[in-house]
Amino acid sequence: MKTRSLKKDKVNIITLGCSKNMVDSEVLSGQLKANEIDVVHENSRLDHNIVVVNTCGFIDKAKAESINTILDQVELKRKGKLDKVYVTGCLSERYKNNLEEEIPEVDAYFGTMELPLILKQFEADYKAELIGERLLATPKHYAYLKISEGCNRTCSFCAIPLMRGTHVSRPIEQLVAEAERLVQMGVKEVMLIAQELTYYGLDIYKKRMLPELLHKLADVKGLQWIRLHYAYPSKFPLEILDVIRERDNICKYLDMPLQHASDPMLKAMRRQITKAEMDELIVTIREKVPGICLRTTLITGFPGETAQDVEDVKDFLRQHRFDRVGIFTYSHEEGTSAHGLVDDVPQEEKEARAQEIMEVQQEISFEKNQEKVGQTFKVLIDKKESGRYLGRTEFDSVEVDNEVIINSTKRLTPGEFVYVKITKAYDYDLEGEVVAG
Repeated sequence: MKTRSLKKDKVNIITLGCSKNMVDSEVLSGQLKANEIDVVHENSRLDHNIVVVNTCGFIDKAKAESINTILDQVELKRKGKLDKVYVTGCLSERYKNNLEEEIPEVDAYFGTMELPLILKQFEADYKAELIGERLLATPKHYAYLKISEGCNRTCSFCAIPLMRGTHVSRPIEQLVAEAERLVQMGVKEVMLIAQELTYYGLDIYKKRMLPELLHKLADVKGLQWIRLHYAYPSKFPLEILDVIRERDNICKYLDMPLQHASDPMLKAMRRQITKAEMDELIVTIREKVPGICLRTTLITGFPGETAQDVEDVKDFLRQHRFDRVGIFTYSHEEGTSAHGLVDDVPQEEKEARAQEIMEVQQEISFEKNQEKVGQTFKVLIDKKESGRYLGRTEFDSVEVDNEVIINSTKRLTPGEFVYVKITKAYDYDLEGEVVAG
């Protein structure tokens, strides 16, 4: 018998892709820990003997990163540094047969909804009573709260329904109980995530229930910030805005991916909304929630996109002056309805268009940040780096938005709220000093 097999197993989980994947990894960690199996996230000490790679299969770059990560772990196994390599997540869900053929050294592949099967590999039982119990991979003061799985939308570019299935909401009581547990663990901020937030509740309650869920979460004692990610613009339930305005601990922040601003592209993408309808919605949102921060995501290089379509996007950004914008280049995904179209925009051109659009947004972002100089904001401290503290206002989410750089002689703690007067502003970050609240 090998000496290594006498040692207690230690599992390292590597998570790629989005925050929804991170939550899945946290849930797996919680289940393993409850079964008395040692588990870590992204372990740099390399003292583990088993790896689970939670893959992303969203776009080409993400697929390549997932495959390279799997190959790296397989190489460690070949060198005798690992006993087992398991693969789960979206890439594995979508391309399981191909992966088994191409990388047979992986011990087992699992889909996105096969947590009990992964646990069987460790002779562990799935503990239903642990729903919501997670081992956080984030700093302990914030966490993601996944309110539903899957998506019923039919956007022509998107492969997510192929990997995550149709929309399934989680019951309100379950989500409130999970939020209460997170607060007990030290969490101050939760970010609500789903493939599509506004659809929440239609499957189990037969009506859109996001406003009710928000009220219930806002009642959770100790939960200081609630943030909304990934709202779909078509048939947007306006009651959400009343809740955001009324409840102090719901951030005046909305992440609403619009994907494009040209009617021909919106139609080809099957977004179920026109530019005029988006114009009206954005005006309404800002009227109902004064001072709200609007974040959106756009796609460049969709099949058939013209130079005029790109100009339409730039004009749209100048008109609405979004606070935050992210851009993806179109990825031609098999299994989607857009895959039947000719991918006629070269990759270099897709990237050049994305750069053009981001230059417009960069200027808008700089101007909006300059307006904040001299103002004071409540800031959540995230970490200390290079002798300075980094935090966020209620208008900024983790990793994708502005950070507030704070030079302070006073010791600050991650998870602490302080008031910061802004003294300098850059394209995407702010700088300031702590003042009395």
